[in-house]
Amino acid sequence: MGHTCSMQQAPSVLRPGLRTYKPRRSRITPRQRRALDTPGPPLLPVNELSDAWQPGLPVVLDIGFGSAEQVLGLAQRFPAQMILAVDVYTPGVGDLVDRCRQNAITNVRVLEGDALELMPGLPGTLIGVRSFFPDPWPKARHHKRRLVQPAVIDAVCDSVDVGGFWHIATDWQQYAESILDLLSEDSRWRGGVIERPEWRPVTHFEKRAERDGRPVVDMWFERT
Repeated sequence: MGHTCSMQQAPSVLRPGLRTYKPRRSRITPRQRRALDTPGPPLLPVNELSDAWQPGLPVVLDIGFGSAEQVLGLAQRFPAQMILAVDVYTPGVGDLVDRCRQNAITNVRVLEGDALELMPGLPGTLIGVRSFFPDPWPKARHHKRRLVQPAVIDAVCDSVDVGGFWHIATDWQQYAESILDLLSEDSRWRGGVIERPEWRPVTHFEKRAERDGRPVVDMWFERT
């Protein structure tokens, strides 16, 4: 299945200027810079996504993957899936690109950018979405910046084919309750809290939550 999309032309899911993430500045290493400066898989140019759709490999969108470990682990665990990993954090993108090349991982495509600008161009083309430990934005005045909110739910619903999934994990109980409330009221989704899958890699945020004594909640929803 072929598909093309320009993130620069696609309409934003949220109103202009509203972001679900905090911009981060961090030094990029020479290794990461070389990876980003070298064209070719797994790196995708911002205006061309067709290489993510390979014959026989359904596509799962990983929103804000953060670090390479979880993507590499899932790619090795599910070799029959193509992971489209999207993040705004340049060093993390460079690290994942380099490590995919070093480990000969062929079922990952990596794009630097905001996934919410990508999704309007992907109607019904995904078998699933993964959102592991999105920023909880705990203050009430910041809830409008949360990833899981009505406008984003609509966008994910439009992007995921019927029978597809949305796997969400968070270590903030109040956020988990909000997610459950929103998706349980939406007839396009069914599901809820699940046991932590043994195949889900442990992330940096999960390790920090365990250290701080915050329980992690995994949720799995299917597109009806």
